[in-house]
Amino acid sequence: MNEKNRKGGCKRCRDKQPLGIDISMAFQPIVELSSGRIFAHEALVRGVNGEPAGEVFKYVYDDNLYQFDQTCRIKAIELAARIGVQSHVSINFMPNAVYQAETCIQRALEAAERYGLPLENIIFEVTEADRVPDRNHLRNILEYYKKRGFKTAIDDFGDGYAGLNLMADFVPDLVKLDMGLIRDIDSDKQRHLIVRHIVRLCEELGPRVIAEGVETRAERDALRDLGVDLFQGYYFARPAFEAKAALDPESLK
Repeated sequence: MNEKNRKGGCKRCRDKQPLGIDISMAFQPIVELSSGRIFAHEALVRGVNGEPAGEVFKYVYDDNLYQFDQTCRIKAIELAARIGVQSHVSINFMPNAVYQAETCIQRALEAAERYGLPLENIIFEVTEADRVPDRNHLRNILEYYKKRGFKTAIDDFGDGYAGLNLMADFVPDLVKLDMGLIRDIDSDKQRHLIVRHIVRLCEELGPRVIAEGVETRAERDALRDLGVDLFQGYYFARPAFEAKAALDPESLK
């Protein structure tokens, strides 16, 4: 990315221009099955009346992508503190909206301090499905976030452009398996084999694996047998709008 664009991003950080649309968040838990505790709550963008993310993204364009990304971060931190989240808070970010990591993270740092949210409790997720032309830029962002004390995660692993190439450059704290790999894993031999090797790879490299999009007990059991301990999906709890979701007790048995 050229210097002119980087400077433009820094100026936008300083100007703090309004986004022009109103957003809120829903929260979906990530469960640590071995302990039966909630490991994290993922913040998922919604409209102020609970409209789904698809409706919100209709109003997001290249010219307001940066402010949308910044607004989502601040809103997630603010609401997590308001509803009393004690676990980690997982926040999606858009690498193409970040110009200089050192400058663009300042508003999140200020919000974390203002609302009393420890930096080590914040996870920044980058989705593998996002095409990032400059992989070095993405690696630098993730490395800086980790240096500042945040945790990092690759979301939708197995369904995008980064994949193993990103893992070769940067090892995150967490890897979230794409739900396309999870679906029917209990009966699909190919998916079972692929996930088994991903889990083994992560065991050797270091990141913990999260299985997202889990919908059935059979999927949960198959993944648990493969060594997965962190789970997210409708089988455990649906996202709750501006609130902490209640886990289904049966999902932990």
